[in-house]
Amino acid sequence: MYPSRYCTLALFLAATYPLTAAQAAPGEDAVVEAAPSATPATEAPAAGAEGGEVRRVTVKGQRQNYRSLTATGATKTDTPIQDLPQSVRVLTSDLLKDVGVTDLAGALDLTSGISRQSNLGGLWDSYSMRGFTGDPNFGSDFMVNGFSSSRGYNGLRDGANTQSVEVLKGPASALYGRGEPGGTVNITTKKPKFKPEYMVEGSIGSYNLRRVAADLTGPISETLAYRLNVAHEQADSFRDTLHSKRDFISPSFIWLVGEATTVSYEVEASKQETPFDRGVVAVNGVLGLIPNSRFLGEPGDGPTTVKSVGHQVFVQTEFNENWKLQTGFAYRDSSMRGISTEAVNLLPDNATLRRQRRDRDFSATDLSGRIEVLGKFGTGPLKHNVLVGVDAYKFEDTRIQNRRTPTASNPYTINIYNPVYGAIADPMVRSIDTLENQKARGIYAQDQIDLTEQWKAMLGVRHDGYEQTVTNRRINAVNYQELSATSPRVGLVYQPNKQWSLYTTAAKGFRPNSGISIDNLAFPAEESRSYEAGAKLESANGKISGTLAVYKIEKENVLATNPVDVNFYVSAGEVASKGVELDIAGEVMKNLRFSFAYAYTDAKVTRGDNVIKTGSQFPNVPKNSASFVLTPTFRLGEGTASLGGAVIYVGERMGDVAATTDFKLPSYTTVRLISNYSPNKKLRFSLNVENLFNKQYYASSYSQVWVAPGTERTIVFNAQYKF
Repeated sequence: MYPSRYCTLALFLAATYPLTAAQAAPGEDAVVEAAPSATPATEAPAAGAEGGEVRRVTVKGQRQNYRSLTATGATKTDTPIQDLPQSVRVLTSDLLKDVGVTDLAGALDLTSGISRQSNLGGLWDSYSMRGFTGDPNFGSDFMVNGFSSSRGYNGLRDGANTQSVEVLKGPASALYGRGEPGGTVNITTKKPKFKPEYMVEGSIGSYNLRRVAADLTGPISETLAYRLNVAHEQADSFRDTLHSKRDFISPSFIWLVGEATTVSYEVEASKQETPFDRGVVAVNGVLGLIPNSRFLGEPGDGPTTVKSVGHQVFVQTEFNENWKLQTGFAYRDSSMRGISTEAVNLLPDNATLRRQRRDRDFSATDLSGRIEVLGKFGTGPLKHNVLVGVDAYKFEDTRIQNRRTPTASNPYTINIYNPVYGAIADPMVRSIDTLENQKARGIYAQDQIDLTEQWKAMLGVRHDGYEQTVTNRRINAVNYQELSATSPRVGLVYQPNKQWSLYTTAAKGFRPNSGISIDNLAFPAEESRSYEAGAKLESANGKISGTLAVYKIEKENVLATNPVDVNFYVSAGEVASKGVELDIAGEVMKNLRFSFAYAYTDAKVTRGDNVIKTGSQFPNVPKNSASFVLTPTFRLGEGTASLGGAVIYVGERMGDVAATTDFKLPSYTTVRLISNYSPNKKLRFSLNVENLFNKQYYASSYSQVWVAPGTERTIVFNAQYKF
C-alpha cells in the first residue's frame, strides 16, 4: 500500500524524538510518537506486507524518567543534548506528572536559574532566566513547538496538552532572532497517534478547586490521526473574595501525505476569567503586618478576561535520508479586557491606602512563518549537519486604557487593617490609545560540525530586519523606526569519553523594545553579549544526566518604569549577569527517580541612567535558588505506588522593580508532598500537597505596594482513567 520510503519516514520520526523511548516501561516497546525539529509528531504507519497490511513501527527502549536525550523542538534539529555547546534542561512529562504540575510557572520552578517575576496581577506568566525577564509590556517569552507564543495577551499557560518543557540556557538569537540572552523556553505539545488512546481525569482540592480534563487520540483513517486535549478549571483562592475560571481546548491533526511528507495542524484556544490582583503591601518595607489573604482591590470590579486562539500549520518533506524541508506558520489572536483597582501609596498613617482605577481593553494579532532546509554531508573528514532558513512575522498590538488616579478630593482609599469594599472612584479618562505594528524578517544558517570523534563545533549566524510603527491616537502622533541586527554564535564541544562533554560558547543577541516613551519616542533595541562554559555528564548506564554551567551576560539599552508615569518606560542603562548552574536528573537506583537544580545568579545594574541605581540587583532574582524532587516507586498489592516530595528554595531578592528603595523579599523554602497509586494500568490516583508546612512567603513583587504572596497550603486529589 505504501512504498518503503514511508517506513523510512516513520523510522526517521522515531529517531528524532527519543522521549518516545523515555516513556516506555522497562522492557516494553515504545510506540513511535515523534516530533522532528519542532514539528508535530505521530505514530506513523509503515509499509505493510502483502494485502496492504499496515503495521506499527516500534522502538525498543528503557524508561528514562526525568531526563531526555534531545531538545528537538527548541533546537530545530535532532542533535543530542551531549553534543550541544550550551546548557539544556528538558522537563519531561514523567516529572511534570509526578509533581502534579498543571501550569508553566510550576514547571519552571523545577529548573535552575529561573525566578518568578511580577505577573501583572496574576494574568500572565512572567519569569526571568539568568536574571533577564523580557518585554515588560507582555508576559515572558516562550515558544510552543518552536513558534513564538508570548507576543500578545495569552494568559497563564495551561499544561493540558504539554508533552515536555525544553529550557535552553543562553541566547538563541542566532536561530530565532529577537529574544532574551538568558535563554529560551519551548513547550512541546502532545501529538496525534494512530493507536487509539483515551484518558479522562478529575481533580478536587482546597479552596473549592474543581478541574476536569481529557486527552483523546486515535486514527481517523490510515493516513490521518487526531488528538483532542480539553480542560476546565475553577476555584476560589486563599485571597479574600477571589474566584477564577479557566477553559482550554486544543484539537490537533496529522496527515501522512504521499511517500515522505507530513502535514500537521494544531489549534489552542483558552479563556481565563480572574480578578486583577496586585497582592499585599509592605508597610515601610515590613511584610506580614496584614494577612497574605487580604485583597486590597474592589470585588465589584469583576474579573479581567483574557482570551487567546492560536493556530499552527507545519509541513515536512523528506527528500532522502540526508535532506529534508520543513515549513510552517502560526497565527494567534489574543485580548485582555477588564477593570482593576490598584494600590498607589500608603498615607502617613501607614493604614490608609490610596488607589487608582484602570479599565484595560488590549488586543493583538501575531502572524509568523518560516521555511527551513536541513541536511547532512561530508567534506573530507568533517561531517556537517546544516540548517538554513528564513522567517518573518507581523505583529499588531492595540492598547486602550482609561484611568483615574486618586485626587485630594477623592483619594479612593481603603484601610489595609480593616478593609471596607465599595468605594467609588471619580470617572476614568483616556490615558492610553496606541496602535503598534511590528514587521520583522530574518535569514539564518547553522552548521554543526563533527571535527573528529571527540571534537564538535557549532557555527551560526542570523541577520534580522525590523520595522516598528507606533501610532499614539490620543495625541494623533506617529513614530516609525527601522532596525537591523546580525547575531553570530560559535561553540566548541570536547568529549573525552562517552560519558563526558566539555563545552564553551559565545554569542550576540538583540531584542527590539516595544512601546514608546512619555515623549512619544521609540526605544533603541537591546543588545547583548554572552559567554558560557560547562560540563555535561551522562552515566554509563544512561540513567542519569547532568550539566554544570558558568556564564557571563552583558546587555545595554534596557528599559525601566518611568517614575513620572508608570504607564511608560525609559531607557535605563546597562545590566549584566553572571553565575553558576547545576542540573541533574534521572534514576539514581531502580525505582528511585530524582531531579536536582541549583543556581547562583549575580544579576545587577552596571550603569544606571538616573532611573535605576548602578550596582542594584535585578528585582525578584535571588542570588541562590534550588529545587529537589525525589519519588521512590514500589509495589503495593497488585499495583504500584509512589511516595515522595519536592523542596524549593528561593533566596532573598530585591522587591522594587524601579530600584528606588532597598526593599527586599525574604528567602523561603516550601515543601510539596507527592503521592500516587495505580491499582492497574488504566487507573491512577494521586494526592499532592503544595506548601505542606503552610509557609508564609512572597513569590514576587513590583514595589512595596504590589507584592504577590505565595500560595498557602493546597491539597489536590486527582483521579485518572485510561481506556
